[in-house]
Amino acid sequence: MRVTFARALRNPVSAIGVALTTASALLFLFLFTLHIFGFLQSPYVGILVFILIPAVFVAGLLMIPVGVWLERRREAAGLEPRRWPKIDLNDPTHRRMVAFISIATVANVLILSMASYGAVEYSESQPFCGELCHTVMEPEFVAHADGLHGRVHCVQCHVGPGAGGFVAAKLNGTRQFWLAATGTYPRPIPTPVETLPAVQNTCEQCHRPDRFVGDRLDVIYDHANDAANTETKTTVRLHVGGPISGTGSGIGIHWHMNLANEIEYVALDGKRENIAYVRVATPDGSVREFFGEGVKESDVAGKPRRRMSCLDCHSRPAHTFGSSPARAVDAALGQGRLNAKIPFIRREAVRALSGSYPTQALGLEAIEREIRKGVNANQPHTFEESDLRRAIEVTQRIYRDNVFPSMKVGWGTYPNQLGHTESNGCFRCHDDSHKTKEGVAISQDCELCHTIE
Repeated sequence: MRVTFARALRNPVSAIGVALTTASALLFLFLFTLHIFGFLQSPYVGILVFILIPAVFVAGLLMIPVGVWLERRREAAGLEPRRWPKIDLNDPTHRRMVAFISIATVANVLILSMASYGAVEYSESQPFCGELCHTVMEPEFVAHADGLHGRVHCVQCHVGPGAGGFVAAKLNGTRQFWLAATGTYPRPIPTPVETLPAVQNTCEQCHRPDRFVGDRLDVIYDHANDAANTETKTTVRLHVGGPISGTGSGIGIHWHMNLANEIEYVALDGKRENIAYVRVATPDGSVREFFGEGVKESDVAGKPRRRMSCLDCHSRPAHTFGSSPARAVDAALGQGRLNAKIPFIRREAVRALSGSYPTQALGLEAIEREIRKGVNANQPHTFEESDLRRAIEVTQRIYRDNVFPSMKVGWGTYPNQLGHTESNGCFRCHDDSHKTKEGVAISQDCELCHTIE
């Protein structure tokens, strides 16, 4: 054993292996201790501590016997074996050298440990997810920052739990990095739900699907294209409702999220717009199957089924984009961000936002030019220049948050299936055309979900 270890130390390959093994072992112990005591909470910690560092440790171990084999080959070839310089600790120069190397080694391990900790922290940050690939992820990054989930880190929704989730996320990230590096990424970025972790491990960590919500009021603003930007308000009472715990019963929109029921469907397209088949199983053992118009059993046989979850209606929970310029401008007027005293500002803002511009920068310039030209044509002025400047800034912000020509993202590119005013939404199933073999249809009774007040 002494001879083998000496050979290992003499060969540079084995020496590097010993160094890697020692450094990775110390680094593992350091980070594992931080992880145990709760100082590292990132989902990426598992990859670093339990996969990458052990991989370096194993690689170092494998290099040691390789070095021994290479040293034996040197001896078999009759070459002079490598000799390490002799160290005499009685010599003050040697003692200082050993002390320096020991201190430097400890310092290097600490530096490497802190660098690894910093890498973990950065890898779970919003800039890492949204700004590292600026052009590719800019639409999602901007929408996320302005949305209701702006303080929820990307990894909390996009990385599943456990080592399996870590590995899957990194493999997918590697593929995405290659697409970004080669410029072969799709424009716009598709949104397949198959790559997302189960909602039980993401949405339901904060939201309770079995909670009864009741009714909610929502005010929808509409404005005319006249000089006064005449406002119309529509108040909708949403029957969000919820399940009756422990049963398959419930009322309102959130009846769909009753965990006691099992709702599955088959979509014929990747965006889940064309739903051909719906199956509903309740705790009493009853099963109902609904087929879309003209759909036969053979059409959906063998096709993948998806169990209905939060994301089938809340399809844009963290990256919401506007469906149309009119909707966005009406909302801004209703919220008071656009001054309705500016004549025809609704008409001019919608017209400017509806234009097609090759770049975002040119679009922002054109919006200011078109609004000023359109508004100044309407005399007399009943507003200050500061009001007009503010209206232009708000309109530009609407454009900047929703239109990204470089990624081919525009109005309606990413439909929100929550409701049915901006997309098919509820009507994907509730269209009176999905029927059982006995002719019973999925109801389209509007007042099951809302009433207009």
